[in-house]
Amino acid sequence: MRSISTLAKIIPLLLIVTVATFGFAANDWTMLGPEGGDSRSLAFNPKNPDQILLGTSSGLLFVSNDAGGSWAKFAHFGEGDDYVLDNIVFDPQNPNTIYVAVWSVNDHYTGDLFRTKDGGKTWQALPGMRGKSIRAVALAQSNSKTVVVGALDGVFRSTDGGDNWKLISPPGHKDIRNIESVAIDPKNSDVIYAGTWHLPWKTEDGGATWKNIKQGVIDDSDVFSIIIDHSNQSNVYVSACSGIYKSENAGDLFRKVQGIPGSARRTRVLQQDPVNAHVVFAGTTEGLWKTVDSGKTFKRVTPPNYIVNDVMVDPRNPNRVLVATDRSGVIVSNDSFTTFRASNRGFSGRQVATVIADRKDANTLYAGMVNDKDFGGVFVSRDAGANWMQVSDGLAGRDVFSLSQASNGAVVAGTSTGLFVLDPASRVWRAANSVVREKPGKAVKKKVGKKFVLVPGKAVVSTSQLKARVADVHAGERWIAASNAGLYTSNNNGKSWTVAEIPGESNFISLFVNGNEALASTIARVYASHDGGATWDVLKAPGQISRIFHASISDDKTVWLSTREGAFRSSDGGTRWERVYGIPQKNVLAVMPTGTRLLATGVNERGVFESIDGGKNWTRTSDSGLNLRRATVFRGRVLATSSFNGLWLSMEGNSASNQKTPRTVGSGGSSNR
Repeated sequence: MRSISTLAKIIPLLLIVTVATFGFAANDWTMLGPEGGDSRSLAFNPKNPDQILLGTSSGLLFVSNDAGGSWAKFAHFGEGDDYVLDNIVFDPQNPNTIYVAVWSVNDHYTGDLFRTKDGGKTWQALPGMRGKSIRAVALAQSNSKTVVVGALDGVFRSTDGGDNWKLISPPGHKDIRNIESVAIDPKNSDVIYAGTWHLPWKTEDGGATWKNIKQGVIDDSDVFSIIIDHSNQSNVYVSACSGIYKSENAGDLFRKVQGIPGSARRTRVLQQDPVNAHVVFAGTTEGLWKTVDSGKTFKRVTPPNYIVNDVMVDPRNPNRVLVATDRSGVIVSNDSFTTFRASNRGFSGRQVATVIADRKDANTLYAGMVNDKDFGGVFVSRDAGANWMQVSDGLAGRDVFSLSQASNGAVVAGTSTGLFVLDPASRVWRAANSVVREKPGKAVKKKVGKKFVLVPGKAVVSTSQLKARVADVHAGERWIAASNAGLYTSNNNGKSWTVAEIPGESNFISLFVNGNEALASTIARVYASHDGGATWDVLKAPGQISRIFHASISDDKTVWLSTREGAFRSSDGGTRWERVYGIPQKNVLAVMPTGTRLLATGVNERGVFESIDGGKNWTRTSDSGLNLRRATVFRGRVLATSSFNGLWLSMEGNSASNQKTPRTVGSGGSSNR
């Protein structure tokens, strides 16, 4: 089964499944990047191959109308970000009919099959497939009304285009389950191949009987992909966790294809050239491979660090090939992968945990990534998000949860293991993790005159390295870092750090600094400092709180507490609290004071709530079509981090002109999914 890297979910899967399509409201938001990231599946309109659909691992479906040159949001499946879109199929006779199969990251045993009959304007979750974790879909070439679905509970078939379904694998069969791939013979729709998490199977009578076709296949192989040679139906290719296999007698006997090393044997997808049957592409966890001699030899045509999820060959020009990858988005080649480039304009599948604007240059943005080792780290844009450049040397693949900028222009990153600094004149990050602990020396007796007095001994100084996960960092007059090993402060721009002594606390998830006022929170308590982080005291929180997500403080010293039970505010340092109305009453992720504006976000909220009167009244931005996690103000507009699809900028009008330097938008302690 395909693996997936994602952030941890805060709320369990909702049982009600919805589909959002994007109309005029979506135009109120624009994708700001960074482009690329995780992409899962590709499919083209058979009557208009310039139209391509791109499936993601966050419930989003993107569309390109220029053969993959640019992308736009097309539909969103589900309430959250948990649906993985691994299979998209156009009806070849009527391309306005499209099927999208999904499964849930939150619960691998649930999912749905969606269908549109009007080219994507409206979608329906097909009743016969409701709640099923669907991993494979195929339409019969001889009759597109015949649809075969592979789900975790077996193989299903519809002969009326998805209106009605029948389980055609034996009910409760111990082996014909956990279906990962299906293929239908192009000339006989009763001949169906099914790949499971344990070897391949075949039926020649529409499911009345099945036989195991494991001869030649290493036992206990997950079968990810099955393709049937369009020029000779006896030739069947199977890809598995143990490599690639080919049969020349319709599955009676397989032989293992040579040429792909064992380290790259997890072959997720196979795709045959629609014109030249000898050309087959194999997408593996170590790059894209290609054979031009029907599998006798394979050659890798991309670097090994590309993880390939899907391959699409343009039927009009087989030299044009698009590839969906983990972390790198869509890769395109116009010469059958002699050369290739990224093609992600308008698409971002990146997990941006934090973003800041440069102190002196309003056009410069820094964005920190998580779950993106080779292609992540930190990206910088010098033109307000139009173009991005990766600046990650020295981070060694670490997740970046928080960013802050010091007065001298240096950028500080809080990562999965420690703190790093990017000096203004450098493109290389350096570690800033030296922790100094000083303990008083043992007192000794000393004679003073005729008396003996105790004199403090020489202090004992020890040093260590901060290797904790840093959820938030602030690089002000005093630098402060909130980590899962405690609060740390530095008075020398990060050259060394000391531990803030807060007995009984270690796992800090958020930090907010406004002048000399600072708040640091764990999931259960909030600590306040009135001297820029030199000393800390516990803040009395509302008694009904079960989980804190974030704490902040506005210019008028109002404290804002974002929790599972909603948002609360206190104007007297936590003595008295009142609930905040006008925003979600549960699962508020953050209330961010930004100059005269307050911006609030919540779990599974696709808009941002804004107040310009200190929180008395709130308005909501238009629906972005994405779940938004944090928001700040950038050049007068709302800039938000989505859960899994990069940065998005609201194009609605500016409601405040006296905007301060934009606040850091950080993860606030989000954990990996």
